[in-house]
Amino acid sequence: MPVQPASHSTPARSRQPLEPTVRAPSPSEPTRASGTRTSAAWFGICVGVLVLVALVVFMLQNTGPVAVSFLGMTGTAPLALTLLIAGLGVGIVVLVFASLRIGQLRRRSASGHPTGARR
Repeated sequence: MPVQPASHSTPARSRQPLEPTVRAPSPSEPTRASGTRTSAAWFGICVGVLVLVALVVFMLQNTGPVAVSFLGMTGTAPLALTLLIAGLGVGIVVLVFASLRIGQLRRRSASGHPTGARR
């Protein structure tokens, strides 16, 4: 492959770092407000209330009794109640495993090991 000869022209300007240009938003552009902890909490509360309303509607529509068997015990309970108890049980299991993982990551970061390193 042939080599191109070097150019002997000098650059038009010196190689100084470029300053970032800051432009003010025009009056027609809406400015976006940054999120705050209060707005995040308000959003979380609104979502929680909507989920709670949906859960209440679900429970009111599913009041029929169902047969339940657990660890040798049997009985009847409303369908909504059994599903709510099962959902809470799953949530508790997830919280336990998430807490164990967070503790593991904290111990690993405190001992100086990189987070992504495997033993």
